[in-house]
Amino acid sequence: MRTSGDTRAPWRVNLGNIIFDSDTPAGRAFDLALILLILASILVVMLDSVQPIRAAYWPVLQKAEWTFTLLFTLEYVLRLITARRALHYARSFFGAVDLLSIVPGYLALLVPGAQYLLVVRALRLLRIFRVLKLVRYLSEADVLIRALRASAAKITVFLAVVLTLVTLIGTLMYLIEGPEHGYTSIPTSIYWAIVTLTTVGYGDIAPQTPLGKALASFAMILGYGIIAVPTGIVTVSLARVRGRTLLQAPCARCGLPEHDADARYCRRCGERLQ
Repeated sequence: MRTSGDTRAPWRVNLGNIIFDSDTPAGRAFDLALILLILASILVVMLDSVQPIRAAYWPVLQKAEWTFTLLFTLEYVLRLITARRALHYARSFFGAVDLLSIVPGYLALLVPGAQYLLVVRALRLLRIFRVLKLVRYLSEADVLIRALRASAAKITVFLAVVLTLVTLIGTLMYLIEGPEHGYTSIPTSIYWAIVTLTTVGYGDIAPQTPLGKALASFAMILGYGIIAVPTGIVTVSLARVRGRTLLQAPCARCGLPEHDADARYCRRCGERLQ
């Protein structure tokens, strides 16, 4: 939406609304399409690290990766062009992630193996929470279900962070240890990262280099802290639900049936309650 003092051309404003906002159908569709492209590009990077698949489909994988890199480069340039303050976007968290997600593709032309760092694109999946922020759950009578639904967003973010961590740690271990130490592909390394981060520790794959052991130690210590997070989230939600009195006051706009007794506005759409 164009505001007073906005010097951008109308086409830049309209395109920027689609790229940066997810509150419109076009913006939501753009973000969902972007997320699908990110997932597909990460899958291509992982398949490229599996030697039998790489040997059989290397030309196809290369073309797919360059297609994704060029598309994400175009997207980054469009974000700079349509942003209200381009420098502010470039210095933001997502701006840095967007740039880092395309640099390894070009860096791979000079440094062999740098293309595997493209899994940093997994960080871009955090945009999904901007798309799904409009999704809400209807209140139910059961306390446990209500608590789980109340903590669903936090747990989803937590799981996304864990998946991102195991992807990044697994990729780093693949680059550090390599096939000669049992880390034959990125998926295999991610399997090791999941086993390590969850403190299961099968022991079928173990790092041999000092740097690999240091990374494994970090993952083990991190795993202890991660295990307690979902339990704490659900426990807090249960306590809040049990101690909260709900009022049967349906929202006139979205129809949400229950609200806190002292609520004046709908927690889903912001409409003033009658």
